[in-house]
Amino acid sequence: MSLIHPTAIIAPGARLADDVQVGAYSIIGENVEIGAGTVVGSHCVIDGHTTIGKNNNFYRFCSIGGMPQDKKYAGEPTRLEIGDGNTIREYVTINTGTTQDVGVTRVGDDNWIMAYVHIAHDCQIASHTVIANSVQFAGHIHVGDWAIIGGLTAIHQFVRIGAHCMIGGTSSIRQDVPPYVIGAGDPFRPVGVNSEGLNRRGFDAAAVSNVKNLYKLLYRRDLKVEEALAQIKALDQTPETAIMVDFLEQSHRGIVRP
Repeated sequence: MSLIHPTAIIAPGARLADDVQVGAYSIIGENVEIGAGTVVGSHCVIDGHTTIGKNNNFYRFCSIGGMPQDKKYAGEPTRLEIGDGNTIREYVTINTGTTQDVGVTRVGDDNWIMAYVHIAHDCQIASHTVIANSVQFAGHIHVGDWAIIGGLTAIHQFVRIGAHCMIGGTSSIRQDVPPYVIGAGDPFRPVGVNSEGLNRRGFDAAAVSNVKNLYKLLYRRDLKVEEALAQIKALDQTPETAIMVDFLEQSHRGIVRP
């Protein structure tokens, strides 16, 4: 029994592993590569210079690898790279990159991307994230590992979302959200540390206490970001501290404030 539905259209140049499943009326473009175990539902379109890894599941009506929604785009062969084990639900759109950035939109591994999410050009989504329904990413956004983003959230271009953050639904994010932060709102306001998420991921009491201390330096000591960063650098460089230092050093839009 064929794993490719007879109504699906697969371009001659597309490279699909032998066990890839493609549903009814889906279209796979010329420059697409799809790894073993991936399932493409019905009525999906996957095109552009797109590479997809193993064991991904695309539900019906996804549009993957379309050209960027950027007026400066002039047909350059920019790319989309998707890793392994992602669940991508109905009507998700993910665009290729642009030459104004690294030229590649990336989605890592084991992400849960719910219906109607839009991931624009040059976004870099790490791994193990949960992105709820109708989250809208503008271009050039970076999202760290294990971030959770609530439904109907809108995120400004070039914003960075740190690892282990938890963003409440219907938030509007215009500046960078440091690692480990939990919050919500329009505009987004941090309210504390995502302690429950850290506990679930195996952070011990000492690590969680360290994260809370980092939060206090950023938000409870009335310090400028540069001053807080200097004090954080002076601490013992645990893995949690190193993640925070790296994030703050790469922040260009400024961080969200209470």
